[in-house]
Amino acid sequence: MRSVNDRNKAALGAGTSSYAWVTLVSLLALLLAACGGGLNVRLINSAQKKPNNVWVFFTVDAGKDKPVGGLAAEDFKIYEDGELVSAFESKQTIQNPEVAAVMYTMLLVDMSGSVTESGQADALVDAAKAFAERVGKTQKVGVYAFDGSEKIHSVVPFTEAQGSVEGGLEGLRSYKPKDPSTNLHGAVVEGLATLKKELDKDKRPLKFGSLVVFSDGTDRAARVTRDQMKDDMGKDEYENYQIYAIGVGAEIGKAKLDEIGRDGTELATDQAKVKEAFDKMAARIEAHMKRFYLLSYCTPARKGEHEVTIEAISKKDPEGSGEVEYKFNADGFGPPPDCDPKAPPAFDLKEPAPKPAEAAK
Repeated sequence: MRSVNDRNKAALGAGTSSYAWVTLVSLLALLLAACGGGLNVRLINSAQKKPNNVWVFFTVDAGKDKPVGGLAAEDFKIYEDGELVSAFESKQTIQNPEVAAVMYTMLLVDMSGSVTESGQADALVDAAKAFAERVGKTQKVGVYAFDGSEKIHSVVPFTEAQGSVEGGLEGLRSYKPKDPSTNLHGAVVEGLATLKKELDKDKRPLKFGSLVVFSDGTDRAARVTRDQMKDDMGKDEYENYQIYAIGVGAEIGKAKLDEIGRDGTELATDQAKVKEAFDKMAARIEAHMKRFYLLSYCTPARKGEHEVTIEAISKKDPEGSGEVEYKFNADGFGPPPDCDPKAPPAFDLKEPAPKPAEAAK
């Protein structure tokens, strides 16, 4: 017969084994979740048109600050009413998003007295030129400056001509502020309004803007309060805008920088690291652009309401899958003429794009 001590040891051993097993299972579950994490597919807009064209415009991310680019048509599966649609039948293709969407980036630079009088202008201009050259390869870039004045100042209007951007930036080397104070909050409000005004001039239905704010300090002018700025940034009309911030020097704190750069920040501790910060920001914007997809296909449906599920599958880093759903009406669909999946989309501007919470599944 085993002693009480022996039985206690056995019980302890069994308990330890059970605990170890539960722990192992939990760790494996966490590991599988991490390795096979889902993608977030967000519907931006969709359309359908006779004979039987369907277009879906969406973004793919693997989490915050993890845009997923480089997916091809074969990386998407299309389901209608739960049934997989043959890729051969659907002729699915990825169109260039530029046929339906326009993307502008505004670089808003602090040219208050603290910048111009401290010898930072040259480093700023060199970094801004490299930034504009890199981002300007795929979208229009405009450069604006601010100081303590109520309004921001146009340095380079939105253009696709590289020469005009570089020439305009050179003028910042000798820039003299009209007001040496810093109207940072007001500049963000003015910058967003100006960016929207310029985007609205483009006839393409889908408009996306990026505002990149560079500053070496905090708001000193107090023309616009911090809360007023944040309220303005939160307006629905700026929902599809990305707002970034680049800070340099010890005066501006990370917390205050984050208040402006809701979609990302870069902080350079000194002038020597300004170009590095601008390069990192340019890379962020490039990656952000590549997360947009315009999927076009020919539906086999000919009548009635149908629920479509688009599944995105990434087989490379980051691996994972995700889906988005929407409904369309196929009444009257069918040839002639034959469906051309390369036809430009017919997005209806009168119908508001779905909110992310409603569209993402």
